[in-house]
Amino acid sequence: MATIEDFQKLDIRVGKIIEVNDFPEAKKPAYKLKIDFGSEVGIKNSSAQIVALYQKEELLGKIVLGVVNFPPRRIGPFDSEVLTLGVPDSEGRVILIRPDKDSAIIGGKLF
Repeated sequence: MATIEDFQKLDIRVGKIIEVNDFPEAKKPAYKLKIDFGSEVGIKNSSAQIVALYQKEELLGKIVLGVVNFPPRRIGPFDSEVLTLGVPDSEGRVILIRPDKDSAIIGGKLF
């Protein structure tokens, strides 16, 4: 069973998607994202398998949550530095987890 101390080891932050690109080299359909996590964390890259429910244009400027303290993960020719958080819908497609207000502070830490 996980403890509160285990949860506190995760650094989950609010970020704003500032760039979205196709990722044709990925094994499963994905986008390459650049996400701004504020001055403390900076701009990070993330690979996200969200193409089924999101168009590139609608993702620009979207506020999301991401785990920023995992080691980078090599996905094909791309280093994904952040785990962008999502949950499955009834068909297994990824729905992004995001604050319900866009006024969430960029770089703000989940608590």
